[in-house]
Amino acid sequence: MKRTFAVTAVVAAAFALAFLVLPVLALFLRVPPSDLIHALGTPAARDALLVSIKTSAIAHAAVLLIGTPAAYAIGRGSFRGRALLLSLIELPLVLPPAVAGIALLVTFGRLGLLGGTLNALGIHLAFTQAAVVLAVAFVESPLYLRAAIASFEGVDGTLLDAARTLGARPFRVFARVALPLAAAGLGAASALALARGLGEFGATLLFAGSLQGITQTLPLAVYAQFEVNLDTALAIGALFVCFGAVLLLALKLIPGWTRSVSLSTFRSASSPSTSS
Repeated sequence: MKRTFAVTAVVAAAFALAFLVLPVLALFLRVPPSDLIHALGTPAARDALLVSIKTSAIAHAAVLLIGTPAAYAIGRGSFRGRALLLSLIELPLVLPPAVAGIALLVTFGRLGLLGGTLNALGIHLAFTQAAVVLAVAFVESPLYLRAAIASFEGVDGTLLDAARTLGARPFRVFARVALPLAAAGLGAASALALARGLGEFGATLLFAGSLQGITQTLPLAVYAQFEVNLDTALAIGALFVCFGAVLLLALKLIPGWTRSVSLSTFRSASSPSTSS
């Protein structure tokens, strides 16, 4: 009986692994590697890569810059309505991408909620590269915020209190104590959010369109090239697989990089003579 179960479990695992791995391998087996590399040099792939790198970098930098202190305030705070606030942050995670795109359009579009105000200021966002940045930031920020909040919640509060007691001001406590202690979780959250932003499709298509060299990102290029040049579509898909593999490797290494915080760093953060 035990042997039968063991064989069944192994067969089930083999089927599951094959189901998950074979489609990924097919991207590389369908076309020779040399052809895939050549396809990445086509104008469509090159333009999409540049647009994706530019817009994702801007959006991710904004998410980190604004989201990290916001996550710290929420993660370490205790106030009425906190559960509702967390639910609002998580809400975009369960929205279909198409709904997110429509929501952005009716908010920032020419006839949207803020469209009149933006038009009066001479700002036109819909179907521009700025719209791509907004779409990417909208879909990746909840993922980063929720994970970052959890990371800050896991920080030992006695260490923060000790730094304050020794004279460190709030910003120094945040930058020199809380950030290093939460670094592993923040790094993982950042990597996953970046991957989510790079892979965004629906919200970008509806809010920014798919204009080659302007708003066409890598996922949109895959869709556009599918019926035009399959090799280019496969090459871009293979590029995503390689990026995903690097990302997963980085996530495995992050805990090792930040396994401990040196005592000297904590002392430097909490020393009255160095506090600002």
